[in-house]
Amino acid sequence: MFTIALLESQYKTYILSDEAANSQLEVVPERGGIITQWRIQGQEILYLDMERFTNPELSVRGGIPILFPICGNLPDNTYTYNGQQYILKQHGFARDLPWEVIDQVTQQAASLTLVFNSNEQTRAVYPFDFQLAFTYQILGNSLEIRQKFTNHSPEPMPFSTGLHPYFGISDKTGLQFDIPASQFHDQKTKATHFFSGGFDLNSDEIDAAFRDLGDRSATATDTNRKLQLQLNWDDTYSTLVFWTLKGKNFYCLEPWSAPRNALNTGEQLIHLPPGASHDTLVRMTVNFL
Repeated sequence: MFTIALLESQYKTYILSDEAANSQLEVVPERGGIITQWRIQGQEILYLDMERFTNPELSVRGGIPILFPICGNLPDNTYTYNGQQYILKQHGFARDLPWEVIDQVTQQAASLTLVFNSNEQTRAVYPFDFQLAFTYQILGNSLEIRQKFTNHSPEPMPFSTGLHPYFGISDKTGLQFDIPASQFHDQKTKATHFFSGGFDLNSDEIDAAFRDLGDRSATATDTNRKLQLQLNWDDTYSTLVFWTLKGKNFYCLEPWSAPRNALNTGEQLIHLPPGASHDTLVRMTVNFL
């Protein structure tokens, strides 16, 4: 049986449930359309910093924030379009502004569709008219995030997009990775390193971007919890970012359609024609070992 319940608290929270699988997903539309919690068989899969979440002045650290129309940051938070300079903060604005629920489904799966439309606030920093429509679906131990980007502007719309899932973990020493790339770019040192399946988790911060992905799937295994996360993405995504901070109980595996600063460099940037739509899919599956 699939259900969707509405919890009225500080923020309206939609709770999607697959009762047969004992899985639940919580979504908060007004906080950037964010998924805040994902539980399977009583285990919480995601990390959430509640102090930041409850403060509407701060961006959320945790759950699965949405990155649009950029991934990462721009030098001095600026880019130029048609000779005009704009200021756009890290990861863009979709993760900070309210979304609207337009559809709920409880047959054969539990799914929730949210939309975010351009407005005066977005056009001041990104001069395009658009609609984003995201559908979150849970079925068994899997979460699918289907995304549609539609350009309502009279000119091509350049953008990149991504997801920033924070996966909860209490002991990072048990982490093992299978990532389809042989090297990564270290955002902190700007150096490129070969990758053999692990990181120096004693570092204060790890910010590693994998390019030239040889497959559309990666896994992270938490040997302590006997839990494996599988992440699948479609060919929209060119980059996979691993990020974590020492002393924090999370790690991030982030599918990005383009590397940081793509709005200036043009690298892997999507140019969506007027009136056109672009669809993407990311799937996350949890397996218990």
